Amino acid sequence: MANNYRPKTTIEQWRILQAVVDYGGYAQAAQALNKSQSSMNHAVAKLQDTLGVKLLQVIGRKAELTEIGAVMLRRSRQLTVLVTELEQLALNLKQGWEPEIKLAVEMVFDRNQLLPVLREFQLHSRGSRLVIEDTVLTGSVEAITEQRADLVITHQVPKGFVGEPLAPFHLHLVVNKDHPLATMPAPLNPDQLSQYLQIVIRDTAQKPLEQQGWLKAEQRWTVNNFNEALQLVEAGIGFCWLPPFITAQSEQLVELKLAGGSHRTGSTYLVLPKNDKTGPCARLLYDMLVSELTNT
Repeated sequence: MANNYRPKTTIEQWRILQAVVDYGGYAQAAQALNKSQSSMNHAVAKLQDTLGVKLLQVIGRKAELTEIGAVMLRRSRQLTVLVTELEQLALNLKQGWEPEIKLAVEMVFDRNQLLPVLREFQLHSRGSRLVIEDTVLTGSVEAITEQRADLVITHQVPKGFVGEPLAPFHLHLVVNKDHPLATMPAPLNPDQLSQYLQIVIRDTAQKPLEQQGWLKAEQRWTVNNFNEALQLVEAGIGFCWLPPFITAQSEQLVELKLAGGSHRTGSTYLVLPKNDKTGPCARLLYDMLVSELTNT
């Protein structure tokens, strides 16, 4: 059922009340708002009459809030902020400013690098919502080719797209220091590893390709993220390729020496999947990320 209640007060009346308080009196508020003092007095008087409560009292030459007025003023500020945001949203949409953008980030990328940029972006985002999504392996590529995100940080740039180079990523082969693999003479060979459980990260693609991190172990468990993998590895359940920013604080792990290479490294890239169709808010975040992350 529709709500038939009709407000008896106006946003303008509440804004005038706020101005009288903020500027310290009717005359100062009238000058600041470029209105006549009589119109200011009339607006506040009508507001008080409509509500049936006293909001302001004049002491000397200064208008001061009553106890009721202080409560009403605080609530009115919330109202006027919401109206301002609503009007700004309409303007943003009219100008093509996106109400929401999505940033897909390959899990091997250290999120700590994003924080300074996101802190600054929040100040200029005009209220647009930001959705940050973890992607892994083929999932990062699909986010680009199927344009599921506005910006993508990926380990691989698919054909037909260009990417701005960011920081390299590193993965180390680690295991609990009490795991049998940790006591074997180095370097280990794949046949030795194949007898033990490997922890792998789930590919987020709808149509995942072969896991690049799988060492053909007879047994493997699949988890959703590095933190879940770290817990299992620290518990001595299996071995895993993990980035240093995940393992740095752990005292339970040792790095395995593998014949043919114990480290995996590669580049990360920032891609705009929608190219020229990228909206202004996503473009702003892209420019900020490029400015910050390509100079570190």
